[in-house]
Amino acid sequence: MVEALDDDAVGQWYRTAVEVLSESRGRLDDLNVFPVPDGDTGTNLLLTAQAAVAALDAEGRRTTESAWSVLARGAVLGARGNSGTILAQLLRGLADQLAGHQPADGPAFASALQKAAETAYGAVADPEEGTFLTVARAAGEAAVASVDGNRGTLAAVVRAAADGARVALEATPGQLAVLREAGVVDAGGAGLCLVLDSLVTTVTGVEPDRPPLARRERGHGHKHSGEHLPHPPPAGPGSEVQFLLADADEESVTRLHERLAALGDSLVVVGVDTPTGREWNVHVHCADVGAAIEAGIEAGRPHRISVTPLAPVLPTAPVPGTRAVVAVVSSDGLAQLFAGEGVHVVSCGPEGVVEDDVLEAVLASTAHEVAVLPNDASLLPVAARAATRAREVGREVGVVPTRSPVQGLAAIAVADPTRRFGDDVVAMAEAAAATRWAEVTVAEQEALTSAGRCQPGDALGSAEGDVVVIGSDLAAVACELLDRLLSAGGEMATLLVGEDEELGDTVCRHLATVHPTIEVSRYGGGPGGIPLQAGVE
Repeated sequence: MVEALDDDAVGQWYRTAVEVLSESRGRLDDLNVFPVPDGDTGTNLLLTAQAAVAALDAEGRRTTESAWSVLARGAVLGARGNSGTILAQLLRGLADQLAGHQPADGPAFASALQKAAETAYGAVADPEEGTFLTVARAAGEAAVASVDGNRGTLAAVVRAAADGARVALEATPGQLAVLREAGVVDAGGAGLCLVLDSLVTTVTGVEPDRPPLARRERGHGHKHSGEHLPHPPPAGPGSEVQFLLADADEESVTRLHERLAALGDSLVVVGVDTPTGREWNVHVHCADVGAAIEAGIEAGRPHRISVTPLAPVLPTAPVPGTRAVVAVVSSDGLAQLFAGEGVHVVSCGPEGVVEDDVLEAVLASTAHEVAVLPNDASLLPVAARAATRAREVGREVGVVPTRSPVQGLAAIAVADPTRRFGDDVVAMAEAAAATRWAEVTVAEQEALTSAGRCQPGDALGSAEGDVVVIGSDLAAVACELLDRLLSAGGEMATLLVGEDEELGDTVCRHLATVHPTIEVSRYGGGPGGIPLQAGVE
């Protein structure tokens, strides 16, 4: 039993929340009818929680800063969508109350949760009852009310908060007509209930016994009525616009808030302190996307801008007997290279790629059979989840576990649409696995690697993800890396060269001199920040 929430417990809470939200993402997406029926509430909550945990994993061991602060900053900067941004605000509100203090006992957490719910209301321009906010407020009120009656133990407080949230969730259809007509509870509130249940599990060691979230019935009558469910409400005004805002003062943010409130709805603005200054996550639904972005430019420096149509994406019926390949790429050059091979590409920008991006590309291909190439080890789970969702709407999808673009190129080289689809996916996977991959990068900070300690600016040669060569000269490291890669044998080397064409020339001359029997294929347009990627078959 956890008596107070210290940094370790706080981190465990959100790791548990990520696991629970991941398992329930589809059900939460299915419940999503407010503020628009775009079916992404569960996905957005999961991505926001993952961003919080990723920040803690990246910074937690290198800083004395409170886990509350690190989690809150990660959540705010990585928040996605309306519900995700409000979840980030709630976490930031908790951090404002609890960071830098003693581990939070029951009374401290109860007070902080109630105040955090109040600040979440303040972050939303036009708060509605029957939503995430209502559930959060009920949780805070229940937590505070439990302090006197249960002597304020942390376990009693978190149980009361979770139970109070669940009671409020069940009441949401009576507060919002759109929920009542669709026969569902609020999706964001349901997600918050799961996050609070995760806290109960963390504190008590016992997972709350709750009935599973009910899925929305589609095309069938209500359980107690002969009525048919109504069509989902129409999509909101135009697009969802979201961006981070830097280099802005409080007065500029206030003016931005007023301008965006006049342009659209579902406006949420959340600020957080970062090592380089205060930043805001800005979210709004509006018709005039250009005006919203211009307002951000006038207020400060908007970045990581995303614009998403609010109309739900409906899957197009696949064309029988057709096959396609979808690949994730991280640069324009790679996009052109893969597209030139007839591959549908998903571009990975600075904000990364989520499963919705991969799913959209699979569905947009209109093919019945689709092979997916993640081309990055970290994207394998993303591709797998997208494939699962695509199968639910009638696609045959196979994920080829490519961990590098050079493995993706090897897989494409053996693809054969005349083969049975399953056999083709296996052949592509075997070709990828037979391709040893490596890359040359530049160290950004001092670190201990498998090849020894590196300093900022050192050239690093990695094979299959492990650093094996460290040096001061980029070309020398690249040549030694390839020598090591070819020492185990090989007939063909594939090179993806970044902006430094001279590096490519040097490596090619080295291969021609030292390994004259090796067939070399060289391509430009490698991903930024990686001077050279190589594969050996």
